[in-house]
Amino acid sequence: MVNTKVTLSGIVLDNPIIPASGTFGYGYEYAELYDINCLGSFSFKGTTAEPRFGNPTPRIAECPAGMINSVGLQNPGVDKVISEELPKLKACFNKPVIANVGGFSLEEYASTCEKLDKEEQVGILEVNISCPNVHNGGMSFGTDYKMAAEVTRKVKEVTTKPVYIKLSPNVTDIVSIAKACEEAGADGISMINTLLGMRIDLKTKKPVIANKMGGFSGSAIMPVALRMVYQVYEAVNIPIIGMGGITTAKDVIEMMLAGATAVQIGAANLVNPYVCKEIIETLPTEMARYNINSLEEIIGGAHNG
Repeated sequence: MVNTKVTLSGIVLDNPIIPASGTFGYGYEYAELYDINCLGSFSFKGTTAEPRFGNPTPRIAECPAGMINSVGLQNPGVDKVISEELPKLKACFNKPVIANVGGFSLEEYASTCEKLDKEEQVGILEVNISCPNVHNGGMSFGTDYKMAAEVTRKVKEVTTKPVYIKLSPNVTDIVSIAKACEEAGADGISMINTLLGMRIDLKTKKPVIANKMGGFSGSAIMPVALRMVYQVYEAVNIPIIGMGGITTAKDVIEMMLAGATAVQIGAANLVNPYVCKEIIETLPTEMARYNINSLEEIIGGAHNG
């Protein structure tokens, strides 16, 4: 019998499969399709201090082996998330969840995290300093190691639960940013967020997305994500949640060999809403195929020898 359990900052997950923020809502929408308690955990929709309508439409552009989105952190704001969304989530999911937090200032990140830190079902705070879809916020913090460290420190000052910083791949040196976050007190790293991309409509000769550019995700970005997880694993001593283009159980194993303790699955949920369930069901078979008895034993295995 293979062992799929992994541990993130003291939280034991039945398996490493975590739907990524922005692709799984607040959980209860997918609970209508299957029992989401089969998941290791999930990262709920990015939450900000105030309600956000998001970016103008169109927000989505298709492309080979992926998609581009520019939703712009649409959400009802942290107070409504706590009063309305989390009670509905708790009714269908009985495990700790990951609270994904966006912000436009240090104070905003800190205040939103402080509120969510008090919620019983929140197990981990995932601080998104890497969103490419909003102006004057998000990614501007994630592309400078000093600002990334400052966000980390501010959040850690007002929280008690593990804090994972979600990093942007749209940088020249992601390792220095990861190390700065670790030195500032981060308990873990989530990586990578989407790459910056765009499409142009040949008929109108204008960008497809109203915001012109957006976050490129899907299977095409996995080699980039894998490379970055591999690099950061060698530089830090805190857990990594790896993500970017994962669509199969084999991808999960590959990402864990690169150094991820758990994985998040994003764009694939929008193509096949059952993909996380299917990966969890096929994971033991793939582990057996590659003579893997325990997933925890293979974390960072590609670095050996």
